[in-house]
Formats: sequence, structure tokens, C-alpha cells
Amino acid sequence: MTERTDSPKPTVFANRSEEEFARLFDYYNLRWEYEPHSFAVEWDADGKPTKYFTPDFYLPDYDLYIEVTTLKQRLITKKHRKIRLLKHYYPHVNIKLLNLNDFKKLMLKYGVTEEAAEEK
Repeated sequence: MTERTDSPKPTVFANRSEEEFARLFDYYNLRWEYEPHSFAVEWDADGKPTKYFTPDFYLPDYDLYIEVTTLKQRLITKKHRKIRLLKHYYPHVNIKLLNLNDFKKLMLKYGVTEEAAEEK
């Protein structure tokens, strides 16, 4: 489901870091969509998709997807694999993965304390 910042219905984020990114996008008047597209990245023998990758944000003015991974850092390897598959099957899709360190640096740069940048 595509939800935009100008939607009358509030967006429900999967975690606090996604919500913080949305606030940052709003502050800078960046148009964003939350989880607007899912991309098939694996298929069965009959050609039916078996796995999908749904990036967290899409910035339409930049044609850029952003995946935020700040909770379970052990999942970074899985995210990197899905991003590699996405780039292989959809080379025209621009995507950036932001991990916990990227998130903390960005939040601190824009005045959010390190404690506030931590997931609770």
C-alpha cells in the first residue's frame, strides 16, 4: 500500500527509526512514500515469485529507494543479498541501504541526541 506524507491516513511504521527518517524528510519538505513497491527477487521452477523485497522509502523527486536497517544488525547480510538481487533483476532501480551507524550519524548531524537515535 502506498502512503504519502500528504495522505489523510497516518502511516504506521515498522519501527522508530523509520518514523525518524520520515520526520527528517518532512522537515526538509522531501516527498516520500512508505513501502510503495515490492520487487520479486526469487522465483520457483514455474516462474512464480517466492521472495520479495520491499524497500522502506521511495523519494520520487530523486527516483531513490531507501532501506533502513537499524534493529537487528545480523540481518544486514540478508538485506545486502536482497539488494544485490534487486540490482541484478532491476538494474534501473536506485537504492541506498542505511544501517545503524549511518542512522546515528545522520540523526546526530541533524540535532537528535544519540540516546534518541537508539531504538527502544
